[in-house]
Amino acid sequence: MTATHLTPLSRGLSARLMDAAFRREPYFAGLTVALLVAAVPMLAAYAVDERTLFDVNVWVKPLKFELALIVFFGTLVLFAGWLPAGTVRKPWYRAFASVVVFCVVAEMIWIAGAAANGIESHFNDDTVVMMIIYAVMGSFAAILTSATLVYGVLFWRDQDSALHPVFRMSLVYGLISTFVLTVLVAGYLSQNGGHFVGGNVSDAEAFPLMGWSRDGGDLRVAHFFATHAMHVVPAVGFAASRILPVRVGHAVVIISMVMFSALVLFTFAQALMGQPFLANIG
Repeated sequence: MTATHLTPLSRGLSARLMDAAFRREPYFAGLTVALLVAAVPMLAAYAVDERTLFDVNVWVKPLKFELALIVFFGTLVLFAGWLPAGTVRKPWYRAFASVVVFCVVAEMIWIAGAAANGIESHFNDDTVVMMIIYAVMGSFAAILTSATLVYGVLFWRDQDSALHPVFRMSLVYGLISTFVLTVLVAGYLSQNGGHFVGGNVSDAEAFPLMGWSRDGGDLRVAHFFATHAMHVVPAVGFAASRILPVRVGHAVVIISMVMFSALVLFTFAQALMGQPFLANIG
């Protein structure tokens, strides 16, 4: 009798991708899968629950957070494969990753729970309890965002990395600027009492797909761009590492980081002035 074994090519693509993800970083890979699974009942709730908050379905917000966190941690799983060898197995890293996962799970339980009860999760000062929870969750958000800072520092310190030097530095710049810009914008947003600046407090008439305010400033615009420096700058660095000399490529990466940071600060200032992003679109 001959035993039949499945070869890698005979396995499903999704299974192979999942195996690769868990080999790179099991904590954030597991979290990403859990977030994907949790999105299913939320989508079902969105389909049957007609309640609204700020004129949109109550489940829109937790679904947006699910998607954002899936992209965020899915990206870190990819980047983890380029960290110094053995990093994800070190005790300090496992402790840090476990805390980050806890913070994300707590955040999503809080946001989904608020949606289930038809109340605001953010900027809710109706009761002392909600004010305390909001403050605690704000600290959790800072902790989970700090994963980009930790990764950025690890790449910066890894002078023996096999990565192209231009691409490695683009990871450093992109990840660290993500942390700095996000903390800057989110920190102000959390103290502002809401993301709207002027205009109607409603998400009904909003920027296509994104839901940003069309008749006033919206601090979520700058927050969105801030969290994507970790994608844009490394993408520029990857391209530059393929076609440009090291010195020129490095300069291009720095310029891309500065320009992207300027975009974040511009949209932040624009929101503070009560002006909608791309006012002529939508």
